[in-house]
Amino acid sequence: MWTREQIAARAAMELRDGFYVNLGIGIPTLVANYIPTGVQVTLQSENGMLGMGPFPYEDEIDPDLVNAGKQTITELASSSYFSSADSFAMIRGGHIDLSVLGAMQVAANGDLANWMVPGKMVKGMGGAMDLVAGVKRVVVVMEHTEKSGASKLVAACTLPLTGLAVVDLVVTELGVFDIARGKAPVRLLEMAPGVTLDEVRAKTEAAFEVALT
Repeated sequence: MWTREQIAARAAMELRDGFYVNLGIGIPTLVANYIPTGVQVTLQSENGMLGMGPFPYEDEIDPDLVNAGKQTITELASSSYFSSADSFAMIRGGHIDLSVLGAMQVAANGDLANWMVPGKMVKGMGGAMDLVAGVKRVVVVMEHTEKSGASKLVAACTLPLTGLAVVDLVVTELGVFDIARGKAPVRLLEMAPGVTLDEVRAKTEAAFEVALT
């Protein structure tokens, strides 16, 4: 199976030269460390920053420089800062090419649930609803199952939705799934080393076709 870092590295392969990219909290933040050689992207944060660098080592930490998830980050010579209103204008205006987000559930039709579990304390929905509505392509990176063993790639979401038919691709420790926002059947594109097709089927509630390359 892939580690969290390997999941992020695989998701980073979806980046294209010239893209403006938003990274969510958790595994998505690791994508910044795996941008392919020769690919120039600009990372955007909802709290008002364009042009984030890789995550800092201990001796590089600036407590005043954080992303939307309150994680310390680094800046680049080309970084710029602006208001949250301007940041969301970029997102809602369709100027962000790709967003990498975490999820609690992704449905076969591309529905996404990633902001709350009923009955548990939640700080707020954050910017995910704006991101999935305004960004051109959405890649979800997540663990394939819950701690209980229940699948997170499901036939239909049972948790409160973040967006309807918004997910394009899912990367988990088991492999890569093409969701295509529900416009086609879910397709298994890749499997992680050591993972068997029987294991993927056993841990995946959503129906899928096998399209291994």
